[in-house]
Amino acid sequence: MRQQLVKNLFFVLAVNILVKAVWIFLIDRNVQIRVGYEAYGAFQALFNLGMIFQILLDFGLTQYTSKQIAADHNRIADLFSSMFWARVLLSGLYMVIVLSLALLLGYEVAQLHLLVAVLGILAFNSMLTFLRSNVAALHYFKIDGLLAIVDRLLMIVLCGSLLLLPQFARSFTIEWFVYSQIVCYALAVVIAFMVLIKISPKAIHFSFKPQIIKKVLVESAPFALLVFLMSIYMRADSVMIERLCGDDGKWQAGIYASAFRLLDVANIFGVMFAGMLMPIFSRMIAQEENIAATLRTSVNIMMPLSFVVALSALFFGHDIMQFLYHKASAQGDATIFALLMWSFPAYCLMYIYSTLLTAKGNLLLLNKISVVVVAVNLLLHYILITQYQAVGAAITVLITEWFVAALVIYYAHRQCRLPHNYKWLAMHLGFVLTLLSLAYSVTFLPLGWMNQLGVLLMGSLLLLFVFRFWTWANIKELLARKA
Repeated sequence: MRQQLVKNLFFVLAVNILVKAVWIFLIDRNVQIRVGYEAYGAFQALFNLGMIFQILLDFGLTQYTSKQIAADHNRIADLFSSMFWARVLLSGLYMVIVLSLALLLGYEVAQLHLLVAVLGILAFNSMLTFLRSNVAALHYFKIDGLLAIVDRLLMIVLCGSLLLLPQFARSFTIEWFVYSQIVCYALAVVIAFMVLIKISPKAIHFSFKPQIIKKVLVESAPFALLVFLMSIYMRADSVMIERLCGDDGKWQAGIYASAFRLLDVANIFGVMFAGMLMPIFSRMIAQEENIAATLRTSVNIMMPLSFVVALSALFFGHDIMQFLYHKASAQGDATIFALLMWSFPAYCLMYIYSTLLTAKGNLLLLNKISVVVVAVNLLLHYILITQYQAVGAAITVLITEWFVAALVIYYAHRQCRLPHNYKWLAMHLGFVLTLLSLAYSVTFLPLGWMNQLGVLLMGSLLLLFVFRFWTWANIKELLARKA
């Protein structure tokens, strides 16, 4: 069983990373190039506005339903229908709240029409996640892994065809991009629902039980508040750029989106790793095991890799941005890209230590931290964006994420009584300094920038094992704990 679960884990990770990488680099990137920075920047700002309030689409219902059905598969008969209708009602509330805020922010009629379509994308995506959680709760893990990519596969085919076929490519617009996603998400939801009906041990009926819904919503409120607060400081950037930069707002938001896209790619690993750590930490805390060694292994896997990414962006950011977008400015795009990627190590620390605090049940503490962070983030965004536009937003993200990382590390050490290991910290500092020297040195090699980057990546991989951050024994141990 353990070997099978580990194989499924690798299968899901590999397939998700491959398909999402194709979507981001071959479809999403080319859409921005085709429609222009202004049109894409406006779309990205609207998308992030919807993302800030996305917790209203779920409010913890998915997590609750998944846990209950996993414990007793027969409960799908009475739980699924109530939770389904609750999500439909929440979707209506979500639309009203976001559209009302958009009116207050002064969005025009054309932007509101596009926002309605964007909210439709997010609503269908949330419903797909809910259906997948039921499939996973029934222990059909590989099917869940395939359902996780079916929407992207459909979009790759549909959007790819529109981008490549001459009769469509010449008139491709951002609206086509949005409507294509709605169609593909709707089809993915239908497919997931049909699969769930087929594998469900009990017949699914559409009854409505408000008492169950009320109980779940009350219990999930602290978690929903945490997700909402985190969404504000992680997604407010594009919205504020587009609103605060005047006539140049959409263009600046587009420049920012092109760099942030690569940070999103990097964060795929962090999010997946955090998802793997949650059950590990939860089980170890419940059984009163010492978590220090597992925590150290997690940091050793993620942090050196994150600094490799950050230093690659610092030394080769301009070349990477020009290669991907062709229109990258000599300084601005590369500066934004480097600043955002230097927040990636902080994201990794946040994923690891905030997951530990969540597993320990410290939601009140995390909510207090998030309130402070939101206030700092919005204030810095307002000050720096008005002064430096998209570069100011990137500086704010860098400061905010390292601030969050410092707070969660501090409180994790206090709450979990973690030991201070200065020798371990010195090893990480030594690795970063050695990597910095290597990155600087390779720029003098008589090679093209791609070959120089390749040398840096190969040297970095060797250093990971030289400093013993990555060992096969530690990786196998972590996977065994997950299994």
